[in-house]
Amino acid sequence: MSQTVLLVTTMSGAENCAAAIGRQLGLSVEVAENRRTALASLRRRDYSVMVLDESLVEADPAGAEVLWQQAGLAVPIQVNLGISGCNRVLREVRAAPQRRERELSLAMRAAAKIMEGEMNTTLTGLLLQTQLALEEPALAPGTVVKLRQLVELAGVLREQLRTPPVVIS
Repeated sequence: MSQTVLLVTTMSGAENCAAAIGRQLGLSVEVAENRRTALASLRRRDYSVMVLDESLVEADPAGAEVLWQQAGLAVPIQVNLGISGCNRVLREVRAAPQRRERELSLAMRAAAKIMEGEMNTTLTGLLLQTQLALEEPALAPGTVVKLRQLVELAGVLREQLRTPPVVIS
């Protein structure tokens, strides 16, 4: 994803704030003065962060919602630039990538837990059905061997699921 910030505000001096953010954080910062310009910018490219001035949100909540929906993977930041000023935006933009990484990490862990639970349920059913099949009378010797191999493979898979994954940083 590009390391570009979209600053959406009608505040005078927004270009100066954008330049300060760009200088201090080494990011490209684009300014959109209204919702229409911001939407056109969001259609044109991806942003790492989108800062939306609270005055625009209050003036047009439905329009702000459209912007949030169109922001894609950009970290959303809502700030009252009239009160907070550029320094607050700078701090928020600086903290945004770490916050996004934390959110992604938590989401990935939650998804892994769900998948692990579903796989364990399926694996338990597979083991149970295979063991029940082994109890059937008059199985061909080749079938017994294959069913025992299936039980063994399922056991190996279960062990692999119990082993915590290696985290690569």
